[in-house]
Amino acid sequence: MDYFLELFLGGLTRGSIYALIALGYTMVYGIIELINFAHGEIYMIGAFTALIVVSVLTLMGMNAIAMILIAGVIAVVYSCAYGYTVEKIAYKPLRNAPRLSALISAIGMSLFLQNYVLLAQTSDFLPFPNLIPDFEFMEPYAHIIGSTEIVILITTAIVMILLTFLIKFTRIGKAMRATSQDKTMAMLVGINVNRVISVTFIVGSATAAIGGVLIASHIGMINFYVGFIAGIKAFVAAVLGGIGSVPGAVLGSFVLGWTESFATGYVSSDYEDVFAFLFLVLILIFRPAGILGRSEKHKV
Repeated sequence: MDYFLELFLGGLTRGSIYALIALGYTMVYGIIELINFAHGEIYMIGAFTALIVVSVLTLMGMNAIAMILIAGVIAVVYSCAYGYTVEKIAYKPLRNAPRLSALISAIGMSLFLQNYVLLAQTSDFLPFPNLIPDFEFMEPYAHIIGSTEIVILITTAIVMILLTFLIKFTRIGKAMRATSQDKTMAMLVGINVNRVISVTFIVGSATAAIGGVLIASHIGMINFYVGFIAGIKAFVAAVLGGIGSVPGAVLGSFVLGWTESFATGYVSSDYEDVFAFLFLVLILIFRPAGILGRSEKHKV
């Protein structure tokens, strides 16, 4: 039973990280129907930014908890700046171009950011310190779940609540929903669509950066390629849950995390990705719109 619970909570932790990244994919797609393939690199840049900040603060002798909080805030701000810049440079000029042009631009931006970090940093894996202390009350359950996983789950829950509040109860959230439904009508009623799109990229980049800092601290190492792998997994989760649906992205992330965790625990870690993508294929065969996605009707 303990082993099952360990796998369940491990899958929940994986799913939480995927959810933080998948939210960016699904929000951008919901607004402009574009797959931002550079989103995984924003996650990676957030992790590298946190590592640099932590290295500097360590030399200053700062407390570990203070370090991860400061590093997280700076990583979020820095990643948001990148997300905003990517949208302005790679996507805004192609707003009215064919979708294939925007897709190629997204892939190109992803490769550019990968190589930019590769040249600016290194191709080697870099150690990332675990700055989250062990909780004393968790000692009897340390073999099942650690303090880092607890922090990841709590942080993800807080982010989901704040994001839900932003979308449902704020002015910019209502503008996002209106733009998602009909950009032309949104402009006619006075909504600044370009501003809404930029804010969407910024919010998505912020959640990805939080995920980057948490998973880097959890795993203990990063390199320039981690964004590509995590980005693909998060994209799969978003499609699995229903691309364009925020609850769908969260549900798809948890389903993917549990699938990988149980496949690793009961079958083999070698087939972790195989089971995950096989599950995706089956979902898309029997429900192409995803678990919570709705089929769109197009008038002829």
